[in-house]
Order: sequence, then structure tokens, then C-alpha cells
Amino acid sequence: MEEMHGTDKEATCIGLIRCEKNMDRCPLTSCLRCLEGRKEGFAGYDACRLVGVFVCRCPGENTRELAKILKSKGAEAIHFCTCTFAGKQDGVWSVQKAGFCDHVDEIIGQAQQASGIACIKGTAHLPKDYELETWS
Repeated sequence: MEEMHGTDKEATCIGLIRCEKNMDRCPLTSCLRCLEGRKEGFAGYDACRLVGVFVCRCPGENTRELAKILKSKGAEAIHFCTCTFAGKQDGVWSVQKAGFCDHVDEIIGQAQQASGIACIKGTAHLPKDYELETWS
């Protein structure tokens, strides 16, 4: 048990916030696989583990409280799912095809201000040439 605790302590604790508009269509499979494999939006971590997932409800006013709760559960960073800002067009994810939220940047900024921890825009399915944006 002690060894597992040490491993967890070295891993960066991650919270996810997803969009309500996609929650009945997407079980977060790709986001969770990328987190587990430290790929795409999670590639910058030496090790990471999930501490919680929340749903942002339009118009996004609940994210301040959600971010504070994730921090209280140990989150050191919060990732906002790619579907909030990008969409799939002709089988390819693109920022040209807008995601579900037209004011996600404002919402991410509010979450970061409320929690005081890094908030990152992107998880899985990152569009080609997209560079992660971080509010800190």
C-alpha cells in the first residue's frame, strides 16, 4: 500500500470538465485513454491520474464552483475537453468547426481564477497544429 501511495503522490492529479451538450453521446473514452497513456492533451505530464470529472452546464456559471471542488479533491490541473472548442468535420477534428461552447475561454479563465490552479484547454482529439492553451 505504501508503494501505491508514493506513486500517486508523484502523479499530477487531474480534474476534467466536460460539456453538457456532449455528455449523452460521449463516454469520455478517448479523453480517459489519453490521460492514462499521457498522450495528446496530457503528453506534458511525467505521470498523471484522474481525481474527478464534472459537467459544465450552460451558460457555464457553475464552473467556478466545480473548479474549487476539484481542487479540494486534490486536482493540481483541470483540463477542459476538446469538444468544448473544436468539432469533427469530415472525420477530422478542427477548431474551424466550432465546439459546443462559444465562450469557453471566458469559462476557463473564471475556473482558473476561482481555483487558483492551472486550467488547460484540450484533452483528446486535438486538432492538427493545435497547441494547448493554459490559464495559470
